[in-house]
Amino acid sequence: METQNTVKLDSIDAYNKLYGLPTLHPLVTVIDLKKATKQIDRLRLDYGVYALFLKNNVSCSIKYGREYYDYQEGTIVSFSPGQVIDVDSTGQPPTPDVVGLMFHPDLICGTPLASKIGSFGFFRYSQREALHLSEAEKKIFLDCLDNINAELGHPVDHHSADLISANIQLLLEYLSRFYDRQFITRHKVNSSVVAAFEKQLSEIYSGGRSIDEVPKVSYFADKANLTPGYFGDLIKRETGNTPQEIITLYLIAEAKRRLASTDNDIGVIAYDLGFQYPQHFTRLFKRATGKSPSMFRNEFYPNN
Repeated sequence: METQNTVKLDSIDAYNKLYGLPTLHPLVTVIDLKKATKQIDRLRLDYGVYALFLKNNVSCSIKYGREYYDYQEGTIVSFSPGQVIDVDSTGQPPTPDVVGLMFHPDLICGTPLASKIGSFGFFRYSQREALHLSEAEKKIFLDCLDNINAELGHPVDHHSADLISANIQLLLEYLSRFYDRQFITRHKVNSSVVAAFEKQLSEIYSGGRSIDEVPKVSYFADKANLTPGYFGDLIKRETGNTPQEIITLYLIAEAKRRLASTDNDIGVIAYDLGFQYPQHFTRLFKRATGKSPSMFRNEFYPNN
């Protein structure tokens, strides 16, 4: 897909000008592309803002990284500062049925949302991990947009910033709930991801083999064809533990086996388990078990 030059979305007005939409507030806007007066078929967007889009009765292609994804009807996709997206709307209506919200990070500075924005992991998901809304959920999303838009139409007073931020946070809390529902309804698929993760860990830590480095969460996420953020949330919801905690459990179990069943030097065991520095292994082992590797080994070989 050929693209235009990259458009840097570092302001609300930059986006509105692309589609010929008015800017009512410099830091936040409720988007309705049915009201657009300009049409753009292909473009690359370098996001410097947060954005959420809901599409109705239309689909388009989004390229994120090296992969293309179909952005289907009734789907919400989210973007955050630092993401670069190629969009292809060729062949779609000149005024597509797309609504959404866009806000600049400066809007939430000094508000409760500023300290919580990082907890909304869906901003870090790739577009293949988009949220699919039920009709009831779609109504809630649209109602939240209406409330934000109503506040934008209200004369500015000393309550305005807090009320806009609070309404945005309410919308994000609902989306977090909807993602939880989606994780639950996809339990069977998610269980297969967990099973594959645990199988891969077993293979890495079986047979007493040496490994080059301690496996990273990103390695397993890539194997599952998921982003680390989505993979982490999926594993946490399915097992109650983060992927890193599970990796550590497998690593410590294998470390205990080697300490108890071999007379290999602790430094050798650390290197064989993928640690560049034995002291890092010792710290992790003690944090996980309450004992140093040598103390643990002495329980099996008290005369050493």
